[in-house]
Amino acid sequence: MNRIIAITGASSGIGLATALKFGREGWTVYAGTRNAERDRQLYADNANVHFVEMEVTDPTALQTVVDRIDAEHGRLDVLFCNAGFGYLRALGQADLADIHRVFDTNVYGVMHTIRAALPLLRKGDGGHIIATSSVGGLVGQPLNEIYCASKFAVEGLLESLATYYKPAFNIDITLLEPGAIATSFVSTVMSQVEKTGGILDDEYKPVLMRYIEGFNSRNSVPQTSESVADVVWDVVHSDPKPLRVRTSEAAESFVRFKAEKDPTGLEGVKYTRKLQLNW
Repeated sequence: MNRIIAITGASSGIGLATALKFGREGWTVYAGTRNAERDRQLYADNANVHFVEMEVTDPTALQTVVDRIDAEHGRLDVLFCNAGFGYLRALGQADLADIHRVFDTNVYGVMHTIRAALPLLRKGDGGHIIATSSVGGLVGQPLNEIYCASKFAVEGLLESLATYYKPAFNIDITLLEPGAIATSFVSTVMSQVEKTGGILDDEYKPVLMRYIEGFNSRNSVPQTSESVADVVWDVVHSDPKPLRVRTSEAAESFVRFKAEKDPTGLEGVKYTRKLQLNW
């Protein structure tokens, strides 16, 4: 049976690599992008990948895509909430509008996407929701407090869903937790720094310079988006499916103090499910 996956944030990086991999493997892929016509032309050789306008901050646009998938297939097997962006500013520096933009995409965008797709996920024999979090969703990092806060929120959202979506709706939940990735993500973060005033000459500058120096030295060979797509493929075909999965040894090492007692997150979910639902 042909399987269906919808991916947000698929114009580049992890989302695009995942869309192309699943398409090559015979899945029908709905790949969310802000420039669908451009991407259709760029990747016309992958007929299984359908690039669609999917703006996660616009619930109406999301519903349009979900309605199309419903009309064409009547179900959705996997929803991959991947859209998001980084933000490197101290809380004391950040513009309030920028903070809202981070949460609108990274947090509310995930909520909008799941709300729209849930009825369609429930139509199949078993669904799977995956969301791109980060090692920054488990471990707070200097000058990343706004970004980390958004990813901590996504972690809390999906961990809560995991306590009952599987037994109630037969929908698995997975948080994808990469570390540094060799995509445009980092360059986009630095571009946003430049657009919002550059590196400010203030009390935070020495901290920022130390952070950038350490980041570059630790991540001289970052993980590729294609290798993360391989992790997504493996997770979709695993049984049982983990609540949390790091995508590299470096990511695993980074969060070891938070994750070593329950690396997949499943034991904690089972405990909470039993304690609060007796399920």
